[in-house]
Amino acid sequence: MKNRHSAMVPVVGVLLLAGFAQTAAPEADWEMVARIREEGFQRSQLPDTLSYMTDVLGARLTVSPGMRRAQRWAIGEMERIGLTNIEIEPFMDYGISWSNDYVSLHLLEPDYQPMVGYPLSHTPGTNGKQRLQVVVADGRTEADLDALRGALGGKAVLWTPPAEVDLARLNAGVLPRTEQELRELERPAVSAPRRRPIVGADVLSDAERMAFFKEEGVAVVLESRSGWPGAVRGFARPGTKVDRWARRESLDSLPIVAVTPEHYNRMYRVVGRELDVQIEVEVRNTIGDEVQQAANVLGEIPGSDLADEIVMLGAHFDTWHASPNASDNTSGVAVMLEAVRILKALEVQPRRTIRLALWSGEEQGLFGSREYVKAHFGDPNDAAVGMKPDYEKFSVYFNQDYGPGKYRGIYLQGNEHVRRTFTAWMAPFADLGMTAVSSRGVGSTDHVPFDAVGLPAFQFLQDRAGSTGGHTNMDFFDTLPIEDLKHNAVVVAAFVYHAAMSDHLIPRKGR
Repeated sequence: MKNRHSAMVPVVGVLLLAGFAQTAAPEADWEMVARIREEGFQRSQLPDTLSYMTDVLGARLTVSPGMRRAQRWAIGEMERIGLTNIEIEPFMDYGISWSNDYVSLHLLEPDYQPMVGYPLSHTPGTNGKQRLQVVVADGRTEADLDALRGALGGKAVLWTPPAEVDLARLNAGVLPRTEQELRELERPAVSAPRRRPIVGADVLSDAERMAFFKEEGVAVVLESRSGWPGAVRGFARPGTKVDRWARRESLDSLPIVAVTPEHYNRMYRVVGRELDVQIEVEVRNTIGDEVQQAANVLGEIPGSDLADEIVMLGAHFDTWHASPNASDNTSGVAVMLEAVRILKALEVQPRRTIRLALWSGEEQGLFGSREYVKAHFGDPNDAAVGMKPDYEKFSVYFNQDYGPGKYRGIYLQGNEHVRRTFTAWMAPFADLGMTAVSSRGVGSTDHVPFDAVGLPAFQFLQDRAGSTGGHTNMDFFDTLPIEDLKHNAVVVAAFVYHAAMSDHLIPRKGR
C-alpha cells in the first residue's frame, strides 16, 4: 500500500512554489540598468541641454514671448531625440503676456552705487528714466497709512520691512542630507495641528496697500523679500491670482521693483537717519493686448503590446522672469529630456507608451498639470462626472521639481503598495547613495493633481542643493551640480523603463 502522505508532497510543494512566485519580491533588470548607466554617464547630453536652456532660452514666464520661443525649441528637441505624437496642447485662457525688457537702478544720494533689482511680473514700466526721493511706507494698517497721506506723491516707496539675511546658511552653505536625515525621512511623518496666523482685522492686504499707494501718486514701489546677499526674489504683482493677469489691472498698477537685501537695507537705514536718499530708476515692460492660451508640450515613445497604457514623466517648463531659473525648474526639464534620450539611444521598445510632459503654469498654481489631469483622466473635485476611459489605462507619473539635488530615494506619497517594487528598482543605485524609501508625501508640484485623482504619482527624494534657492536672479547654469543631474536622469530612465516593461500597472492607494 502506497503512503498517501508521500504522494501528496510534490503537489504541496508545487502549490507552495506557486504561491511563493505570486508574492516574490520584484527585481530590477540589472543588465538594462547597466546599459542605462553607461549611456547616461559616459555619453550624456544633459550638460549641453542645460547650457542651451539657461544661456540661450533663459526665463520662461507662462504665455510670455520667451515661453513661446522655448516651447518651439522643445518641439524641435523632442523631434531630434526621436519622440512621436509631439504637440503643444493648450489647456486654458491664461491671461495676457508680460515680459521685462530693461531695468536700470542706481543709488544717487547720499553716495553713488549701482543697484540690482527686477520688476514684479504684470506691472507697468516707469515711463522713462526717473530721479526719485526714497521714503519708508511699510505700515500695514489704515491708521499707519493715514499718517502718510499727502506725503508720498512722486516718491519711491520702501513698502516691506528690512530684509533678514540668513547668515547661518550663507556661512555654512547647503549640505547634502546625512544618513541620519535619510533614516528620519523613512519614518512616518508626525502631523502637527495647523495654526492659523493671527491677523488683526485692521491689517490691510497687499492689494489694498498698493491701491493706497496708487491713489497717493507713488511713482515706484520697492521691496526686498530675499534672505541672501546679491539675490533678488520677486514674483507677481499683488492681486494677479484674483484678476487673472488681466490687461487693465496690469496697466493700472504701479511699477514694483524687487531689490537685493543689501541695497534695500542700506536705503532703509539711511532714510531712518532722516537723510535724503535719491535713486534713478527706469523700467521697461511689454504687456500684451489680448488674453492668450497657455499650453503644455507633450511627446511619446510609443508602446508595443500594451501601447494603450501610459507611463508618464515630466517637469514644469515655466519659470519666473529674473533669471534662467537653472534649478527651478530648468534642471528638472533637462533631466526628463535626457531620460527619454537615453531610452531612445538604447533603442528601447517599451510595452507601454512612455509620455513626456513639460508643464506650463506651475508657478502660478499647477495649472498645466491640473488641467491635463482633468482633460485626460478625471476631475478630483467633481466625482459626479466620473473618470475618463484613460484613467484605468494609466500606470504611473514621475516628476522632478525640488531643485537640482541628487536623488537619494523616493517618496511613496502614502502608497505602501509600491514599496517593494521601488526598493527593487533602487537597488542598482545603492552605490550612488540612493537608498531611502519614505512613506511620506510631498506637495506643491505637478505630481499632486495625479495623486489627488487617485493615480500613482511620485516625486524623488533629493539632496538639498544651491546656495540661493530658486526664484532669484542668481539661478544660473554655474550653480548646478551637473554630475548629480546626470545621476537623476539615469535613475528616471531606469524607473520609467521598469514601469513600461512590467507585467502589471503600478498599484494605486487603497487597491
